[in-house]
Amino acid sequence: MIRVLKILLCNDSYPPVVERLRTLLPEHEILCCHPSATEDSLDGVDVVIPSVAQINERVLERGSFGLVNQLGVGLDNVDIEVATRCGVWVARVPGAGSGNAESVAELAVMFMLALCRRYLEARNNLENSIFFKPSGRSLLGKTVCVIGFGDIGIELARRLIPFGVQIKAVRRRPQLPTPSDIQATMYGMDNLQEALADSDYVVLALPETNENKNIINRQSIKLVKPGAYLINVARGGLVDLDALNEALQSGHIAGAGLDVFVEEPTDPTHPIFKQNVLATPHIGGNTDASYLGITAAIAENVRRFERGETPLNVVNSLTTPHRKGNRLTAEQPS
Repeated sequence: MIRVLKILLCNDSYPPVVERLRTLLPEHEILCCHPSATEDSLDGVDVVIPSVAQINERVLERGSFGLVNQLGVGLDNVDIEVATRCGVWVARVPGAGSGNAESVAELAVMFMLALCRRYLEARNNLENSIFFKPSGRSLLGKTVCVIGFGDIGIELARRLIPFGVQIKAVRRRPQLPTPSDIQATMYGMDNLQEALADSDYVVLALPETNENKNIINRQSIKLVKPGAYLINVARGGLVDLDALNEALQSGHIAGAGLDVFVEEPTDPTHPIFKQNVLATPHIGGNTDASYLGITAAIAENVRRFERGETPLNVVNSLTTPHRKGNRLTAEQPS
């Protein structure tokens, strides 16, 4: 007799993740649902993988699951305080080493290269038989300001150094050590103005919190070097989209690369998409490498949860016994 767990992925857009989890955890039941259907899909669920679904007080109290394990690092959509009160472990998958941070960093580099080489205009010229135009910029000798120097920011810096750029890194605790293979000038969040002043590229790689919501707004955009590019591969709430649109229209910001938005799906008719903007539908971490690393980490935590052990990379400490779910045991053939 073994206990069969029901594991719910609250996103039906990741078939490779579902299939990989079924391979890694063949003895358990892996289901998925649309994020909006999470509350109605909790019957018998032991483990929730939230993705973009809101795991709020209503969901936590309605369900009987004992573990919430995010697909990546971001837990802004999980009410950790209520989860702790309900006896629910909350865990994340670290970005570095899982393939996630590395994949997001690659997308940021793609945005930077496509923008500086004026890809949209070049593609249009090709279709109209116009050759040898436009002239672009090189990354060589440019300054890149990376706001948020955690796993994604560090992996981005590693990939940018061979291009011959200067790295400015902004983080909440600038006194923390920097990896020995990275040369970067460190700034605290209170020195953001100095970091932005002469940067040719500004890349957002930090989590969204109450303190940094709309960190890119009309005031902070004024601090940015005219003609700079903005890249956001972190969270949509970090950017005031209307303020960015105005800056793109005026030319103060030369172009933007956006993978994330406040509302997802976002409105494709928003005027910002008429500007020099490259946009992708929140796919930064959606790669083969990321799927392999993340599912391996989640599978390990499911096994630990099954054994009654504390999951890895938990962000809360339970003061009440953890919930074990309500799934019945099922006899397995020998």
